[in-house]
Amino acid sequence: MNLTALLRRLRRARSGVAMTEFALGAPILLTAGLWGAEMANYALINMKVSQLAEHIADNGSRIGDAGTLQNRKIYESDINDIMYGAQMQAGGGMDLFENGRVFVSSVEVDADGNQYIHWQRCRGAKNVPSGYGVAGSKLGTVGIGPAGQEVSAQPDDAVIFVEINYTYQPLVSEKFLGDRTIQAIASFTVRDDRDLTQIYQRDSGDPDDIQTCSEFRGKMGIATDGSFTS
Repeated sequence: MNLTALLRRLRRARSGVAMTEFALGAPILLTAGLWGAEMANYALINMKVSQLAEHIADNGSRIGDAGTLQNRKIYESDINDIMYGAQMQAGGGMDLFENGRVFVSSVEVDADGNQYIHWQRCRGAKNVPSGYGVAGSKLGTVGIGPAGQEVSAQPDDAVIFVEINYTYQPLVSEKFLGDRTIQAIASFTVRDDRDLTQIYQRDSGDPDDIQTCSEFRGKMGIATDGSFTS
C-alpha cells in the first residue's frame, strides 16, 4: 500500500473518534465525580457532628445515680463514659477528639437569678476556645446560645449545653473544599432532680480522670483495669 492510499484510508477511518472524545472528557468527568463525592462526604460529616452534639447533650441530661431519698449525683466517671461513647459513635475514620474539641457545660441559675456556667468539661486536641464561655461565666438573664436563640435554665434546674468544633477531614483532597471547620451545638434540660452542688468522685482514694478544659487531649483509651486513659 503506497503512502497516498494509506493517507486516504486514514482519512476515512472513524474507529478512534470515541476514544479521542473519552480521552478529552475523562479528566472533567473524573474531577466532577470526585468533587461530588467530597461534597456528599462533607454533608454526611456535618450531619454526624450535629448528631454527636445531640447525643452528648441528651446523655449528659440523663446521667446520675438514681435514689429516692436524695437528688441524683453525677460523677466524673459519668462524664468520661459520655465522652468515650461519643468517640465510639463518631468512629475511627472521623477521629473526633484528634481533629476536634467537645465542650460540655452545665448552665444553671445563680443566687441573683442570672444564668451562668456552673461547670464545664472538655475533650479534644483542637486548640480552640468555647464560643459561649468557660466555667463560671455569667450569662445574664438570656442564657446561652446564638443571639436570638438562647436557651436558659430554670431555678434549681440545669441545662446541659454541648458545643463541638471539628476540623473537616477530606475524603479525596482538601483542594476541593479547602480547610473547613464544622460547628454544632445542642442542649437538653436535665431530666430528673439533680444534685447541682458539684461533680463527685466515686472513690476519692482512686479518683477518676477529669476532662479538664485546660488540656487538649486526643483519643481516649481504656486501661486493663477498665479506667480511661489519655
